[in-house]
Amino acid sequence: MPAPAARTVLSFDYGLRRIGVAVGNTLTGTAEALETIAAADGEPDWRAIDRVVAAWRPATIVAGVPYNMAGRDARLTTAALRFADQLVGRYGIEVHRVDERLTSREAEDDLRERRRSGAKAKRVRRGEVDREAARLLLLQWLRAMPAQPRA
Repeated sequence: MPAPAARTVLSFDYGLRRIGVAVGNTLTGTAEALETIAAADGEPDWRAIDRVVAAWRPATIVAGVPYNMAGRDARLTTAALRFADQLVGRYGIEVHRVDERLTSREAEDDLRERRRSGAKAKRVRRGEVDREAARLLLLQWLRAMPAQPRA
């Protein structure tokens, strides 16, 4: 049986001022924080997103959608869903909308812990939190995928 094909996946953690971006691989189940793209009052920098999508040519995109702790719409839910719909329309790529509840807080905590342990020398910056949140979101999605047979 041939080995399953590795697929590249991009992840976006949408925000009104910043959008975190991460890239992952479905075969290895790994994800890496890439960059933070600026947004102006919720309007993404589409040229920057175009550049990332062209560079990585993802098979799939994961878009974070924030919900409150009760699972209902949060302040940014509608805007994040609109962003996910725009990704579909713009690139024609399958977009998975994933609950991003607490990923930014977890990202901030992880980065602060790395700094305390000496693994990270500089203070935690907001853009780093957005990238790391996109990475955690992507890992969450990759772990939820059905196991793929290994060659």
